[in-house]
Amino acid sequence: MSKLLLASIHDVGPRSESAVDQLCDILGQHLGALNFAMLVVPDHWSEAPLAANPAFQAKLRGWADRGVEMFVHGWFHKDLAQHTGMAAIKAKHMTASEGEFLGLSTAEAARRMADGRKLIEDIIGRESAGFIAPAWLYGPGAREALAASGFRLAEDHMKVWRPDTGQVLARGPVVTWASRSVGRQRSSRFFARLARNTLGFLPHARVAVHPGDVTVPALVSSIHATYAAFAKDRRIARYADLLPGAAASGARV
Repeated sequence: MSKLLLASIHDVGPRSESAVDQLCDILGQHLGALNFAMLVVPDHWSEAPLAANPAFQAKLRGWADRGVEMFVHGWFHKDLAQHTGMAAIKAKHMTASEGEFLGLSTAEAARRMADGRKLIEDIIGRESAGFIAPAWLYGPGAREALAASGFRLAEDHMKVWRPDTGQVLARGPVVTWASRSVGRQRSSRFFARLARNTLGFLPHARVAVHPGDVTVPALVSSIHATYAAFAKDRRIARYADLLPGAAASGARV
């Protein structure tokens, strides 16, 4: 079985339109066509409601029609919960107040998942590819809601799985970058370089980019180098390819 490369653009929405366009161009240079996924935020930080932007809706539908897989990526992408214990550590060190689904109750997580799914699927006219929580962080309530959600796929930092059964479909760390501080920029570039040189044995490589990456030339260079390295000897795949016997998302009837 050939090794696979799974690529994604996070935080897609009207708030990040220009940066997403740039990332589409970057990924297209290495992957050919639109062979990647987009993680769509319905109302990023309550500042960019997708429901109120028909022009961006049309853009999303166009991307989906051309083969981009569309994941539901939270609702606000903003974490307003008060955390304790391990959740507090994750909220402080793994994200900048963006782990929206880390502290939600099961009922609230289920509501936001369902609302995001309906909005995005109505726009693109087909089934969404799955659900991925902002910052890849899931609290107990989110995991319980996700298991009953009907989404086909979910992802965190270390794996892709089927929410209904818990079956793990891909393992290994996702390669991504952080732009919010010089220290995080350096550490993410270091990890990307390490991944290019040491993770070639993995059956599935996952590489994810964010809109903020395009604001740092050194990160853009690292992104180019990383996609080029992994694409060299891997088949460019869709997340749906991980589902045994499953075809890519088709148009909704």
